[in-house]
Amino acid sequence: MKKIIVTGGLGFIGSNLIDLLIKKNFFIVNVDKVSYSSNFYNLKDYKKSKKYKFIKCNIGDNKFKNILFKYKPICIFNLAAETHVDRSIDNPGNFIQSNIVGVYKLLEYFKEYSKKFNTKLIHISTDEVYGDILKGRTSEKYPYQPSSPYAASKAASDHLVQSYVRTYKIPAIITNCSNNYGPKQHPEKLIPKLIYNILNNKPLPIYGKGLNSREWIYVKDHCEALFKIFKKGKIGNFYNIGSNKNLTNLDVCENLIKTSKKKMKLGNKVQIKFVKDRPGHDIRYALNSNKIKKEIKWKPKTNFKKGIKLTFDWYYKNEKYYKTLSKKDVLKRLGI
Repeated sequence: MKKIIVTGGLGFIGSNLIDLLIKKNFFIVNVDKVSYSSNFYNLKDYKKSKKYKFIKCNIGDNKFKNILFKYKPICIFNLAAETHVDRSIDNPGNFIQSNIVGVYKLLEYFKEYSKKFNTKLIHISTDEVYGDILKGRTSEKYPYQPSSPYAASKAASDHLVQSYVRTYKIPAIITNCSNNYGPKQHPEKLIPKLIYNILNNKPLPIYGKGLNSREWIYVKDHCEALFKIFKKGKIGNFYNIGSNKNLTNLDVCENLIKTSKKKMKLGNKVQIKFVKDRPGHDIRYALNSNKIKKEIKWKPKTNFKKGIKLTFDWYYKNEKYYKTLSKKDVLKRLGI
Protein backbone atom coordinates (compact mmCIF):
# COMPACT_ATOMS: atom_id res chain seq x y z
CA MET A 1 0.00 0.00 0.00
CA LYS A 2 1.43 3.37 -1.02
CA LYS A 3 2.13 5.79 1.81
CA ILE A 4 1.33 9.50 2.08
CA ILE A 5 2.28 11.88 4.90
CA VAL A 6 -0.23 14.56 5.89
CA THR A 7 1.19 17.19 8.24
CA GLY A 8 -1.29 18.98 10.50
CA GLY A 9 -3.67 16.07 9.99
CA LEU A 10 -5.56 16.55 13.25
CA GLY A 11 -6.77 19.93 12.03
CA PHE A 12 -9.76 20.85 9.91
CA ILE A 13 -8.62 20.47 6.30
CA GLY A 14 -5.99 17.85 7.17
CA SER A 15 -8.48 15.48 8.81
CA ASN A 16 -10.92 15.81 5.90
CA LEU A 17 -8.07 15.13 3.46
CA ILE A 18 -7.00 12.04 5.43
CA ASP A 19 -10.57 10.76 5.27
CA LEU A 20 -10.49 11.08 1.47
CA LEU A 21 -7.04 9.49 1.07
CA ILE A 22 -7.85 6.48 3.26
CA LYS A 23 -10.99 5.89 1.20
CA LYS A 24 -8.75 5.95 -1.89
CA ASN A 25 -6.72 3.12 -0.30
CA PHE A 26 -3.53 4.93 0.75
CA PHE A 27 -1.71 4.33 4.03
CA ILE A 28 -1.66 7.68 5.83
CA VAL A 29 0.96 8.86 8.28
CA ASN A 30 -0.52 11.80 10.17
CA VAL A 31 2.21 14.06 11.59
CA ASP A 32 0.82 16.69 13.97
CA LYS A 33 2.41 18.59 16.85
CA VAL A 34 -0.95 18.59 18.73
CA SER A 35 -1.76 22.26 19.30
CA TYR A 36 -5.01 23.84 20.54
CA SER A 37 -6.59 23.41 17.07
CA SER A 38 -5.62 19.73 16.74
CA ASN A 39 -8.41 17.35 17.65
CA PHE A 40 -8.31 13.57 17.91
CA TYR A 41 -12.10 13.59 17.59
CA ASN A 42 -11.62 14.49 13.91
CA LEU A 43 -10.10 11.08 13.12
CA LYS A 44 -11.62 8.89 15.84
CA ASP A 45 -13.01 6.49 13.20
CA TYR A 46 -9.46 5.54 12.11
CA LYS A 47 -7.94 5.00 15.54
CA LYS A 48 -7.65 1.24 14.92
CA SER A 49 -7.39 1.35 11.13
CA LYS A 50 -4.59 -0.57 9.43
CA LYS A 51 -4.35 2.28 6.91
CA TYR A 52 -3.57 4.98 9.46
CA LYS A 53 -0.68 5.92 11.75
CA PHE A 54 -0.52 8.99 13.99
CA ILE A 55 2.86 10.41 15.06
CA LYS A 56 3.19 13.43 17.34
CA CYS A 57 5.90 15.59 15.82
CA ASN A 58 6.63 19.18 14.81
CA ILE A 59 7.66 19.51 11.14
CA GLY A 60 10.70 21.47 12.31
CA ASP A 61 12.04 18.63 14.46
CA ASN A 62 14.78 16.20 13.42
CA LYS A 63 12.26 13.44 14.15
CA PHE A 64 10.38 14.49 11.02
CA LYS A 65 13.39 13.62 8.88
CA ASN A 66 13.46 10.15 10.45
CA ILE A 67 9.75 9.71 9.70
CA LEU A 68 10.34 10.58 6.05
CA PHE A 69 13.08 8.01 5.57
CA LYS A 70 11.26 5.34 7.58
CA TYR A 71 7.88 5.51 5.80
CA LYS A 72 9.12 6.61 2.34
CA PRO A 73 5.96 8.50 1.29
CA ILE A 74 5.12 9.10 -2.36
CA CYS A 75 3.69 12.47 -1.32
CA ILE A 76 3.63 14.94 1.56
CA PHE A 77 0.62 17.23 1.91
CA ASN A 78 1.83 20.07 4.13
CA LEU A 79 -1.09 21.49 6.11
CA ALA A 80 0.88 22.12 9.30
CA ALA A 81 0.36 25.82 10.02
CA GLU A 82 -0.96 28.44 12.38
CA THR A 83 -4.00 29.79 10.53
CA HIS A 84 -6.06 32.22 12.61
CA VAL A 85 -5.72 35.91 11.65
CA ASP A 86 -6.88 37.20 15.06
CA ARG A 87 -4.28 35.06 16.85
CA SER A 88 -1.58 36.35 14.51
CA ILE A 89 -2.48 39.91 15.50
CA ASP A 90 -2.09 39.02 19.19
CA ASN A 91 1.05 36.90 18.80
CA PRO A 92 2.85 36.99 15.42
CA GLY A 93 5.84 35.05 16.79
CA ASN A 94 4.05 31.69 16.77
CA PHE A 95 3.19 32.22 13.10
CA ILE A 96 6.77 33.06 12.17
CA GLN A 97 8.03 29.91 13.89
CA SER A 98 5.43 27.49 12.50
CA ASN A 99 4.75 28.89 9.05
CA ILE A 100 8.21 30.11 8.09
CA VAL A 101 10.90 28.42 10.22
CA GLY A 102 8.95 25.14 10.33
CA VAL A 103 8.52 25.11 6.55
CA TYR A 104 12.20 25.95 6.03
CA LYS A 105 13.21 22.91 8.10
CA LEU A 106 10.68 20.68 6.34
CA LEU A 107 12.15 21.78 3.00
CA GLU A 108 15.67 20.93 4.16
CA TYR A 109 14.57 17.41 5.12
CA PHE A 110 12.52 17.01 1.95
CA LYS A 111 15.39 18.21 -0.22
CA GLU A 112 17.56 15.37 1.06
CA TYR A 113 14.74 12.82 0.90
CA SER A 114 13.63 13.71 -2.65
CA LYS A 115 17.12 13.07 -4.02
CA LYS A 116 16.73 9.39 -3.15
CA PHE A 117 13.02 8.64 -3.55
CA ASN A 118 10.27 9.40 -6.06
CA THR A 119 7.97 11.78 -4.23
CA LYS A 120 6.07 15.09 -4.27
CA LEU A 121 5.40 17.90 -1.84
CA ILE A 122 2.04 19.68 -2.01
CA HIS A 123 2.26 22.87 0.05
CA ILE A 124 -1.20 24.17 0.98
CA SER A 125 -1.59 27.93 1.30
CA THR A 126 -4.33 30.57 1.27
CA ASP A 127 -5.95 33.28 -0.85
CA GLU A 128 -5.07 35.77 1.93
CA VAL A 129 -1.53 36.09 0.54
CA TYR A 130 -2.97 38.23 -2.28
CA GLY A 131 -4.42 40.77 0.15
CA ASP A 132 -7.44 42.99 -0.44
CA ILE A 133 -9.07 42.39 -3.84
CA LEU A 134 -11.67 45.11 -4.27
CA LYS A 135 -12.45 44.24 -7.90
CA GLY A 136 -12.04 41.19 -10.09
CA ARG A 137 -10.40 37.90 -9.14
CA THR A 138 -6.71 37.06 -8.64
CA SER A 139 -4.92 34.64 -10.94
CA GLU A 140 -1.77 32.76 -9.93
CA LYS A 141 0.30 35.58 -11.48
CA TYR A 142 -1.12 38.23 -9.17
CA PRO A 143 1.44 39.82 -6.77
CA TYR A 144 1.39 38.90 -3.09
CA GLN A 145 0.21 41.75 -0.83
CA PRO A 146 -0.55 40.17 2.57
CA SER A 147 -2.25 42.32 5.21
CA SER A 148 -1.98 40.29 8.45
CA PRO A 149 0.98 38.58 10.14
CA TYR A 150 -0.75 35.27 9.35
CA ALA A 151 -1.02 36.05 5.62
CA ALA A 152 2.55 37.38 5.55
CA SER A 153 3.88 34.19 7.16
CA LYS A 154 2.03 32.05 4.61
CA ALA A 155 3.31 34.25 1.77
CA ALA A 156 6.86 33.78 3.05
CA SER A 157 6.42 30.00 3.20
CA ASP A 158 5.12 29.95 -0.39
CA HIS A 159 8.17 31.91 -1.54
CA LEU A 160 10.46 29.54 0.33
CA VAL A 161 8.92 26.51 -1.38
CA GLN A 162 9.13 28.23 -4.77
CA SER A 163 12.80 29.08 -4.19
CA TYR A 164 13.62 25.46 -3.32
CA VAL A 165 11.93 24.30 -6.52
CA ARG A 166 13.99 26.77 -8.53
CA THR A 167 17.32 26.37 -6.73
CA TYR A 168 17.33 22.75 -5.55
CA LYS A 169 14.87 21.26 -8.08
CA ILE A 170 12.64 19.75 -5.39
CA PRO A 171 9.35 18.27 -6.74
CA ALA A 172 6.86 20.64 -5.10
CA ILE A 173 3.56 22.32 -5.94
CA ILE A 174 1.89 25.25 -4.14
CA THR A 175 -1.88 25.66 -3.77
CA ASN A 176 -3.80 28.76 -2.68
CA CYS A 177 -7.35 28.12 -1.55
CA SER A 178 -10.27 30.36 -0.64
CA ASN A 179 -12.11 30.22 2.72
CA ASN A 180 -12.99 26.63 3.63
CA TYR A 181 -16.03 25.55 5.63
CA GLY A 182 -17.42 22.17 6.62
CA PRO A 183 -17.22 19.50 9.34
CA LYS A 184 -14.43 19.45 11.95
CA GLN A 185 -13.44 23.15 11.79
CA HIS A 186 -12.31 24.82 15.01
CA PRO A 187 -14.89 27.36 16.28
CA GLU A 188 -12.38 30.19 16.34
CA LYS A 189 -13.41 30.52 12.66
CA LEU A 190 -16.62 32.26 11.57
CA ILE A 191 -19.00 29.46 10.55
CA PRO A 192 -18.39 26.93 13.38
CA LYS A 193 -18.37 29.86 15.84
CA LEU A 194 -21.82 30.95 14.64
CA ILE A 195 -23.09 27.36 14.77
CA TYR A 196 -21.79 26.97 18.33
CA ASN A 197 -23.61 30.13 19.35
CA ILE A 198 -26.84 29.04 17.63
CA LEU A 199 -26.71 25.68 19.43
CA ASN A 200 -26.00 27.40 22.77
CA ASN A 201 -28.44 30.34 22.52
CA LYS A 202 -25.79 33.07 22.23
CA PRO A 203 -25.61 36.23 20.10
CA LEU A 204 -24.00 35.93 16.65
CA PRO A 205 -20.96 38.25 16.54
CA ILE A 206 -20.17 39.82 13.14
CA TYR A 207 -17.18 42.12 12.63
CA GLY A 208 -17.89 45.72 11.60
CA LYS A 209 -21.03 45.95 9.47
CA GLY A 210 -20.69 42.40 8.13
CA LEU A 211 -19.86 43.55 4.59
CA ASN A 212 -16.43 41.88 4.31
CA SER A 213 -16.66 39.49 1.36
CA ARG A 214 -15.11 36.01 1.17
CA GLU A 215 -15.07 33.25 -1.42
CA TRP A 216 -16.33 30.10 0.29
CA ILE A 217 -15.53 26.49 -0.67
CA TYR A 218 -16.78 23.28 0.95
CA VAL A 219 -13.81 21.48 2.49
CA LYS A 220 -14.42 18.16 0.73
CA ASP A 221 -14.31 19.92 -2.65
CA HIS A 222 -10.95 21.42 -1.65
CA CYS A 223 -9.64 17.98 -0.69
CA GLU A 224 -10.71 16.53 -4.04
CA ALA A 225 -8.80 19.36 -5.73
CA LEU A 226 -5.67 18.61 -3.69
CA PHE A 227 -5.84 14.94 -4.69
CA LYS A 228 -6.19 15.84 -8.37
CA ILE A 229 -3.22 18.21 -8.10
CA PHE A 230 -1.17 15.39 -6.55
CA LYS A 231 -2.08 13.15 -9.50
CA LYS A 232 -1.95 15.67 -12.38
CA GLY A 233 -0.39 18.93 -11.17
CA LYS A 234 2.82 20.25 -12.71
CA ILE A 235 5.91 20.52 -10.50
CA GLY A 236 6.79 24.11 -9.64
CA ASN A 237 3.31 25.42 -10.41
CA PHE A 238 0.87 27.40 -8.29
CA TYR A 239 -2.83 26.46 -8.36
CA ASN A 240 -5.69 28.59 -7.06
CA ILE A 241 -8.58 26.56 -5.63
CA GLY A 242 -11.88 28.37 -5.26
CA SER A 243 -15.63 28.25 -5.82
CA ASN A 244 -15.91 31.55 -7.73
CA LYS A 245 -18.77 32.46 -5.35
CA ASN A 246 -18.48 35.29 -2.82
CA LEU A 247 -20.67 36.02 0.18
CA THR A 248 -20.47 38.76 2.79
CA ASN A 249 -20.18 37.70 6.43
CA LEU A 250 -23.73 38.97 6.88
CA ASP A 251 -24.93 36.71 4.02
CA VAL A 252 -23.23 33.73 5.68
CA CYS A 253 -24.87 34.47 9.01
CA GLU A 254 -28.33 34.90 7.52
CA ASN A 255 -27.92 31.63 5.56
CA LEU A 256 -27.01 29.82 8.77
CA ILE A 257 -30.00 31.20 10.64
CA LYS A 258 -32.35 29.97 7.88
CA THR A 259 -30.66 26.56 7.79
CA SER A 260 -30.73 26.08 11.56
CA LYS A 261 -34.41 27.04 11.82
CA LYS A 262 -35.26 23.97 9.74
CA LYS A 263 -33.53 21.78 12.32
CA MET A 264 -34.34 23.37 15.68
CA LYS A 265 -36.17 26.13 17.52
CA LEU A 266 -33.78 29.05 18.00
CA GLY A 267 -33.25 30.61 21.42
CA ASN A 268 -34.23 34.23 22.07
CA LYS A 269 -30.58 35.37 22.23
CA VAL A 270 -29.71 34.06 18.76
CA GLN A 271 -29.52 37.42 17.02
CA ILE A 272 -26.88 39.14 14.90
CA LYS A 273 -24.62 41.38 16.99
CA PHE A 274 -22.17 43.69 15.23
CA VAL A 275 -18.85 43.93 17.10
CA LYS A 276 -15.70 46.00 16.78
CA ASP A 277 -13.76 45.07 13.65
CA ARG A 278 -10.25 43.62 13.82
CA PRO A 279 -7.23 45.73 12.75
CA GLY A 280 -6.25 45.61 9.06
CA HIS A 281 -9.34 43.59 8.09
CA ASP A 282 -9.31 42.95 4.32
CA ILE A 283 -12.57 43.87 2.61
CA ARG A 284 -12.61 41.17 -0.08
CA TYR A 285 -10.77 38.05 -1.24
CA ALA A 286 -11.55 36.49 -4.62
CA LEU A 287 -9.69 33.88 -6.68
CA ASN A 288 -9.55 33.12 -10.36
CA SER A 289 -9.48 29.29 -10.50
CA ASN A 290 -9.53 28.89 -14.29
CA LYS A 291 -6.10 27.25 -14.33
CA ILE A 292 -7.06 24.21 -12.24
CA LYS A 293 -10.35 23.87 -14.11
CA LYS A 294 -8.59 23.92 -17.49
CA GLU A 295 -5.42 21.93 -16.73
CA ILE A 296 -6.69 19.42 -14.17
CA LYS A 297 -10.40 19.28 -15.00
CA TRP A 298 -11.49 20.04 -11.44
CA LYS A 299 -14.44 22.13 -10.36
CA PRO A 300 -16.34 22.34 -7.07
CA LYS A 301 -19.42 20.13 -6.68
CA THR A 302 -21.06 21.60 -3.58
CA ASN A 303 -22.99 24.89 -3.69
CA PHE A 304 -23.17 26.98 -0.53
CA LYS A 305 -26.80 26.14 0.26
CA LYS A 306 -26.06 22.40 0.25
CA GLY A 307 -22.66 22.78 1.92
CA ILE A 308 -23.92 24.91 4.80
CA LYS A 309 -26.70 22.38 5.46
CA LEU A 310 -24.19 19.52 5.54
CA THR A 311 -21.97 21.58 7.85
CA PHE A 312 -24.73 22.52 10.29
CA ASP A 313 -26.01 18.93 10.34
CA TRP A 314 -22.54 17.64 11.27
CA TYR A 315 -22.13 20.00 14.23
CA TYR A 316 -25.73 19.36 15.30
CA LYS A 317 -25.05 15.60 15.41
CA ASN A 318 -21.55 16.01 16.88
CA GLU A 319 -22.03 18.38 19.82
CA LYS A 320 -19.44 16.21 21.61
CA TYR A 321 -16.88 17.83 19.31
CA TYR A 322 -17.29 21.18 21.07
CA LYS A 323 -16.81 19.48 24.46
CA THR A 324 -13.34 18.33 23.41
CA LEU A 325 -12.23 21.97 23.13
CA SER A 326 -11.14 24.49 25.72
CA LYS A 327 -14.01 26.92 26.41
CA LYS A 328 -11.49 29.75 26.36
CA ASP A 329 -10.52 28.87 22.78
CA VAL A 330 -14.19 28.83 21.76
CA LEU A 331 -15.42 31.97 23.53
CA LYS A 332 -12.52 34.38 23.98
CA ARG A 333 -12.26 37.28 21.51
CA LEU A 334 -8.75 37.75 20.08
CA GLY A 335 -7.06 40.30 17.83
CA ILE A 336 -8.87 43.38 19.07
